[in-house]
Amino acid sequence: MGFSKTFLTRKGFEMKERLFIQKAKEQVRLEEFVRKQFAQAKCGDIEVQHTPLVTRIVLHTTTPGLIIGSGGERIKETVEILKKEYGIENPQIDVQRIDNPDLDSNIVAQTIATSMESGVNFKKLGNYYMQRIMESGAIGCEIVLSGKISGQRGRRERFIAGYLKKCGEPAKRDVAVGFAVANPKLGNIGVTVKIMLKRSELSIKIPEHTAPEEVKEKVKSKPKEKVKEEPTETQEIVSENTE
Repeated sequence: MGFSKTFLTRKGFEMKERLFIQKAKEQVRLEEFVRKQFAQAKCGDIEVQHTPLVTRIVLHTTTPGLIIGSGGERIKETVEILKKEYGIENPQIDVQRIDNPDLDSNIVAQTIATSMESGVNFKKLGNYYMQRIMESGAIGCEIVLSGKISGQRGRRERFIAGYLKKCGEPAKRDVAVGFAVANPKLGNIGVTVKIMLKRSELSIKIPEHTAPEEVKEKVKSKPKEKVKEEPTETQEIVSENTE
């Protein structure tokens, strides 16, 4: 009985794991299809919300008109494809405008990739968009270009500014990551953009030599506590002789 119970629980766990993997694959395929369908429009984050009645796809973009089309023709065409090829019964597409495209990592990555395909120098692109991201209010950013950037050999160029978390829960929560592929004549170039929008709450101890002047003045003005010194052996012997 013990063997059969462990076998059944393990089998049930494997079935659940397969379902999760299958759903994740379907979601990735759906996002890739939507990006290809609206390749002319610059799409940022794509959210897929599954409900019992409808499947809502939320598109964040800088050009809603290119996605909607005249009279909503492109939306209707995409909905029909989702019903036939992906088996979604009642899909709904919600288009949201991005207020500040310089803080959307996917939009910045796509813009850099398009500019590299047209022959713009990669150093100018990296420094220019790094400056724009920081001026828009980001705490930190990183732009990584990898591939045949300026020759037959593949290499990696990195542009970084500000404060950026690399690992841990703050990196997953506060850092937005975008990726795009440029297709110039020499070969494909991967463009990765990371933007940190808010600083995590961390208790950082400021050393005295790097602290602001106000903190230094408070440290200096704070009275030091006097420590009572215990008499040593030599002091005890001297006091006994004097007596």
